[in-house]
Amino acid sequence: MKRAGFVAILGKPNAGKSTLLNALIGEPLSIVSPKPETTRRSVVGILTRGDAQMVFLDTPGIVHHPKFELHQQMLTVIRQAIADADVLLVLLDATGGMDEADALCAEPIMEDVRASGKPTILVLTKMDAVEEKASVLPIVERMMASGMFSSSVAVSALKRKFLDELLAVLIEHLPESEFLYDPEQLSSQQERFFIAEYIREQVYRHCQQEIPYSVEVVVTDVTERSDGPWYIAAELIVERHSQKKILIGRSGSMIKRIGEDARKRIEAHLGVPVYLDLYVKVREHWRNDPTYLRAFGYHVKPPTQR
Repeated sequence: MKRAGFVAILGKPNAGKSTLLNALIGEPLSIVSPKPETTRRSVVGILTRGDAQMVFLDTPGIVHHPKFELHQQMLTVIRQAIADADVLLVLLDATGGMDEADALCAEPIMEDVRASGKPTILVLTKMDAVEEKASVLPIVERMMASGMFSSSVAVSALKRKFLDELLAVLIEHLPESEFLYDPEQLSSQQERFFIAEYIREQVYRHCQQEIPYSVEVVVTDVTERSDGPWYIAAELIVERHSQKKILIGRSGSMIKRIGEDARKRIEAHLGVPVYLDLYVKVREHWRNDPTYLRAFGYHVKPPTQR
């Protein structure tokens, strides 16, 4: 009997969602950064183990007070993942204590989780950073008392501990089904998606303050070559000319550093040498502009026609 289904990974920023996905899949599909708002769209990771196939949807962190239309789109991504999933994983940073648990339960999006009626597993993350393991027991008891969760598992994705226990619980809740994808497939998303993400990851690594949150990456060209490096071109979109200056850096030092590290990441993913061209462009207030957001692939609803 085979089991297969979609699994949404939900939680607040920096709860460890992307780290968990990467640890489960065994490949760095999701970009990871200590800065919040790193994930903006669902990242799809496919894990096939024995007679079970799990299609994970790594979602953006839950935004408590959306400031921009971009944040609203990120919340839409979360709600869509809840609607699409067969099983929900709700991640809670175990180092945050009871306050973090209460804050998570108070998030409006958790009402969507409750209303879905779908099997929901509480996953306590970062257990390697908790000195007194018994201190999480009252947190688990309170969360389980809410009636929202069918079971709970404590893990350390960074140390790859107790992931098998999580998978065993998860598989129990998957519906009976033939596999949805080829067992060798790791994701259903196109290479351009990952190329853009890996470039944006380096912006988060190398830039400070508001720059990472103001940058969107658009891949404009991917030319495969059999006799040389693949040619890849991408635009880094910022909101202000002052941000463009910072992103380029003195004598192009910053954009060169970003490009070099992104190229290595892309080459490791594609398995081929790459020539990467990066351009910085200004699109004022793109995070609040529905037209730009639609052009960048966010699913903003067009204004109602009168």
